[in-house]
Amino acid sequence: MKLVLLFIALVAGMLAPLQAGLNAKMGRAIESPVYAALISFAVGTLVLFCYALATRVAFTNIRFAANTHWSVWSAGFLGAFYVTAAIMLTPRLGAALTFGLVVAGQLLMAVFMDHIGLLGVPVQPIGWQRLAGIALITAGVLLIRKF
Repeated sequence: MKLVLLFIALVAGMLAPLQAGLNAKMGRAIESPVYAALISFAVGTLVLFCYALATRVAFTNIRFAANTHWSVWSAGFLGAFYVTAAIMLTPRLGAALTFGLVVAGQLLMAVFMDHIGLLGVPVQPIGWQRLAGIALITAGVLLIRKF
């Protein structure tokens, strides 16, 4: 089962640059990265709604969202920032550099979150191995930038 989850994570990572490229193409076509992001979220919302209908998700559970702390709702803002940034950066920096930096940023935040157990993730202290991994990712980004 864990192998399947690892594969899904790999595929999701592979699709992110493709999504950014397609969104960037939409942004150029309509001359607005913000509206391209809005279209992307609208299509994604429609797809998720259809999936929820097809799998008979209990829509009544949505009411529990009203009881969550305001900060939990900021995830929507973060998603909008991420998608819009990818739309704006991919045509300017290229997919490899954009996503090299995205992955480096994701790892920096992930290691920090693991270290302090932020948002309930299991605590995993920062060790030299994790710092070496971040350094190697950063070196990869620098090589992508140079070549």
